[in-house]
Amino acid sequence: MLKKLYLSFILLTFAALSFAQQIQSPSEFLGYKLGSQFTPHSRIVEYFRYVAEVSKNVKLMQYGSSNEGRPLLAMFIASDDNITRLDEIRQHNLWLAGQSETNPTVKNAPVIVWLSYNVHGNEPSSSEAAMQALFDMLDPSNTRTKPWLNNTLVVIDPCLNPDGRERYVNFYRSVAGAVPDADPAAREHSEPWPGGRINHYYYDLNRDWAWQTQKETKARVALFNQWLPEVHVDFHEQGYNSPYYFAPAAEPFHHDITAWQREFQTIIGKNNAKYFDKNGWLYYTREVYDLLYPSYGDTYPIYNGSIGMTYEQGGIGAGLAITMGSGDTLTLAKRIAHHLSNSLSTIETASLNADKALDEFKKYFDNSRANPPGDYKTYVIKNDNADNISLLGHLLKRNGIKYGFGVKTKAIGYNYISGKDEEVAIEANDMVVSAYQSKAVLLNVLLEPKTMIADSDTYDITAWSLPYAYGLKAYGLKETLKPEPNKVTVQLSPPPPLNAYAYVSTWGSIYDVKFLAELLRKNIKVRSSEKPFELNGKKFTAGSLIITREGNNNRTFDTVVQKAATDCERVLTPLSSGFIDKGADIGSHSMRFIHPPRVMLVTGDGVSAEAMGEIWYFFEKEIEYPVTLVRYRDLNRVRWSDFDVAIFPDGNYDDLPADRLQGWVRDGGKLIAMESTIPQLVDKKGFSIKNIKDDKAKEDTSKNNPGLIKLYADRDHESIRSNVPGAIYKVDMDNSHPLGFGLSKYYFTLKLNDVLYNYLGDDGWNVGTVKKNAYVAGFVGQKAKQKIKDGLLFGVQSLGRGSVVYLVDDPLFRSFWQNGKLLFGNAVFMVGQ
Repeated sequence: MLKKLYLSFILLTFAALSFAQQIQSPSEFLGYKLGSQFTPHSRIVEYFRYVAEVSKNVKLMQYGSSNEGRPLLAMFIASDDNITRLDEIRQHNLWLAGQSETNPTVKNAPVIVWLSYNVHGNEPSSSEAAMQALFDMLDPSNTRTKPWLNNTLVVIDPCLNPDGRERYVNFYRSVAGAVPDADPAAREHSEPWPGGRINHYYYDLNRDWAWQTQKETKARVALFNQWLPEVHVDFHEQGYNSPYYFAPAAEPFHHDITAWQREFQTIIGKNNAKYFDKNGWLYYTREVYDLLYPSYGDTYPIYNGSIGMTYEQGGIGAGLAITMGSGDTLTLAKRIAHHLSNSLSTIETASLNADKALDEFKKYFDNSRANPPGDYKTYVIKNDNADNISLLGHLLKRNGIKYGFGVKTKAIGYNYISGKDEEVAIEANDMVVSAYQSKAVLLNVLLEPKTMIADSDTYDITAWSLPYAYGLKAYGLKETLKPEPNKVTVQLSPPPPLNAYAYVSTWGSIYDVKFLAELLRKNIKVRSSEKPFELNGKKFTAGSLIITREGNNNRTFDTVVQKAATDCERVLTPLSSGFIDKGADIGSHSMRFIHPPRVMLVTGDGVSAEAMGEIWYFFEKEIEYPVTLVRYRDLNRVRWSDFDVAIFPDGNYDDLPADRLQGWVRDGGKLIAMESTIPQLVDKKGFSIKNIKDDKAKEDTSKNNPGLIKLYADRDHESIRSNVPGAIYKVDMDNSHPLGFGLSKYYFTLKLNDVLYNYLGDDGWNVGTVKKNAYVAGFVGQKAKQKIKDGLLFGVQSLGRGSVVYLVDDPLFRSFWQNGKLLFGNAVFMVGQ
């Protein structure tokens, strides 16, 4: 017996030694010491694939690819027993979350810890740490980590944003010398525009978790929702002078975050602190990084039952080494060490509390189904715009939120538009969302009309309610309604009659903008109705598209138009005559010909990369219409006659060429000036936009004014009195103007500041205006709230033969403000035709 035990011990020891010799550390595999240089993404991928080949305790999955074709990876690390039953573990975890009715009984099910690295490309140290964390979890000689896999399944995503990371790494490698220059003034610490933080289309992927507008996010969140881990960490970097930040988070916490989620953050934070204390490393908790906005890498997991956390290492712009304000030198190696310590410490804490974490996880979802949070137990969203209802349904489905449709009944509910309790008639095609489901918390966070904010000093926007973002009329009901599972009836386009005189298509959503773009790309001539009209009992709004056989290729006309309609899911109304029952006939001057615009989008230094990226993405991915990107510094070389539309995104433009712009507009051009571009046109020749004068009496600034006495400790909260960190306002819309075509008489905007302008005079149209008491939801500082009233938000100025479109707020905000896409489409295609 002793001989057999001894032989077994020898074999196990030999196997361990063999494995330890076989698997290489990142430094051994890469051929340089980790932290001595930045590792290209391709080499990170190679290391993970290498480990997947030599280790029996991992499974590597490529769950997607970036816009530039780089692989997105997730490495599953588990014990010998668990690695062979990953799908059973996944199904069991979904059963705990109420996402599966079948429970594949899994004895000793592990707690799942998911570690996400490098969502911001110019915060690159965490991807380096991810390689070392992978090795340390598999190294059999590491007696500290080995026991954790007995009850813990670890998932490592080494790089959420490979395109942005590669942009940063390529920049740094191209400018760095043989020895790192730690002087903060050195060029290696100053990235060129647009920087590596963002993805290929210049989106901040850490603001996209809930909305999933980007390719990388869609793939990642789809995988995340197939597992729903108990613990999730999102690794970041911040300014290089900052100490390390880890949970517990700062206020405000969303009120739906549970006591256990708060408590376990603290437990994890204290264990992290133990190792930082041991090494004498500085850190802080409970400051700056709150848990409110639902589309972060910490809040989205939290609203899905996880313990979601952000970890922030100082290091943005630090390169391989930088001298801090304290005089100390921060190196990449130190940054890696800090992230590695917290990676392992978090896994350790989860392992030590695995049973409790699993119990609380199940309790979270059980409670969601039995006692959902929030004031409303049913949400009714009126089907006044079938396209936007469909788009909202796609988003809810991607987030695992169940919905159905209404039965013909009446109920009392909170009207999102009027802000009052009113009777609502629920029709068969109205969307109905019951709060009694496992994703009740996320549902409530995304749909509740007003988010309660415990502390107004927050890190991001404070309002995002989806009915406002999608331009849909909604009601919150305190009673419980069970939605019907039937789907909205889809009306199919009838076969085209022989020799149809024309086709009519509605105008009311991004789908219609895409359809128009497709027709124009196919060289189909299109008109739009300047006024509403009625034919055969069917009403068409202003902006409706008229596609006549006249002027188009008669032989291919029906085929091309019908295919475009099918591809864009449009229902066409064929006309046998140009005679209209009510309204202007098809040949009327009010049926305006749409000239295909040649569009220039200004980019480069001074331009907000994220604002420009939204527009770029809108053209390339959402409507697939050509746009030419021109650097601001190259505008003096542009042949302006080659373009009909020039879009200036949010930005700070040095020496904006106002004279040249107004001359081009007078000759027939259309300038779309957005956000901070507009103040640079105020008081410039030819432009009518004017600031609102503050006619209030000046505040008493005398030394005896008691209002000047302020506590230094209150300085942060004093500063937010003029702050607008993302609040929703109701805008009165003139939808008879081309800029308002397809919209209702009101529009909900997301305001990020207190800026409004004077109403335009006789040469302009005040299309979108904010009146008194237009505030709807979100935090607005007291001083700012007093300013946001009686002013212009969206307007059009006639200038010579051209137009200037003023868009004070961003209608494409993060691409999730769905209703704004129609408004922007109007600015591009409808205004000035």
